[in-house]
Amino acid sequence: MSKFLFVDTFIMSLGAIRVNKLRSSLTLVGIILGVASIIGVMTAISVIQNTMEEEMTVLGSQTFQVQKWPNGFSSDAQRREAMKWPPVSVEEAQLIRENVKSVDLVGTEFWDNGKSVTYNGYTTEPTITLCGGSPEYAENNTHFIEYGRNLSRMDMKTGRKVTVLGAALANELFPFTDPIGKIVRVDGRKYEVIGVFIKKDSAFGGPYETMALIPGSLYTKIYGTTDARGFERSANVTIHSKTPELLEDAIEETRQVLRRARNLKHNEKDNFHYFTSASQIDNFNRTTQGVKVGAFIMGAVSLVVAGIGIMNIMLVSVTERTKEIGIRKSLGAKRRNILLQFLLEAVVLCNLGGIFGILIGFGLGNAMTLFSSFEANIPLEWALLGMGFCSVIGITFGMVPAIKASKLNPIDALSHE
Repeated sequence: MSKFLFVDTFIMSLGAIRVNKLRSSLTLVGIILGVASIIGVMTAISVIQNTMEEEMTVLGSQTFQVQKWPNGFSSDAQRREAMKWPPVSVEEAQLIRENVKSVDLVGTEFWDNGKSVTYNGYTTEPTITLCGGSPEYAENNTHFIEYGRNLSRMDMKTGRKVTVLGAALANELFPFTDPIGKIVRVDGRKYEVIGVFIKKDSAFGGPYETMALIPGSLYTKIYGTTDARGFERSANVTIHSKTPELLEDAIEETRQVLRRARNLKHNEKDNFHYFTSASQIDNFNRTTQGVKVGAFIMGAVSLVVAGIGIMNIMLVSVTERTKEIGIRKSLGAKRRNILLQFLLEAVVLCNLGGIFGILIGFGLGNAMTLFSSFEANIPLEWALLGMGFCSVIGITFGMVPAIKASKLNPIDALSHE
């Protein structure tokens, strides 16, 4: 078939769709809903995933963390297993400092939530996160000091009552005043403000903006060795390798140091967790994989149902246009011309519905960005996949009515009432 004949057939298909506006619109509804459901869910997941991947890079490319409790999207079974494990201690962090030659920074952190901070008669809501950390916190968590200073070794050694505040917390307490050197009460105890962290928003409500960092030695002295759940308090140990290339070596060396310290036999599994930013991202992707597959299956079912509707409507269209088909055949149109015309009508209808469905899906999937810190995202690969799937639906379900139309006898078609 020549290019010009194909173009003529395509134009005739568009004309038939335009003439039958109501029928075409009803046909489009199912396609639009099916595509919008797939694209909407995939876009929403993509928005969350991109934001989470950005935030999970908090540890950087040279840092990993060791802790007792599983991180992120863990199962209840993992948490129950971790309950039986010994806590990660400050002493074990010191062993890592002394024995792992591929690392240069080893920090410890203890975390607690629900604290209030008071200054000059004003008290915040009890939503402040308190971290008992070490000087390595800033570097290992890529949460640097904007002004003032960081915790020092001397602060740790002497247990000085000093604190570094998150940017939003500092702005809430000191909107018009330099906070450095001021005395605040954190959880009812006096601390001197020595620094303020850079602004670091979190779409998932992370602690960075509303946190207070105090020396870890002071934290354990005040709050003891048992947490609110009755478990022995366990440290989060952040470990920075000397170079990105040494990260895997540092992880393995750290594992061996901890296994020896805990007298684990070669056939016993680790009784601690460790993770990097990359492993957190992989964990999130595995967790959302099922949601993606489920959304695709539901959308595909919706599109198949819409395809069946297209086939039925196109069969009705063939019956209504039987005389038109007869006239075209009597004027020399061949079977393949008739087949191509009706097949193109089905494919064009599906792709028109696909375009509207993709636009609606992008809008719905990005709706959360209007009232949150999530960043908008347009997953073009899913748009292309959606259009491809629409074409397949159009060809598959348009084939039956197209074949029926192409096989009509011109004499019978012309005499059809």
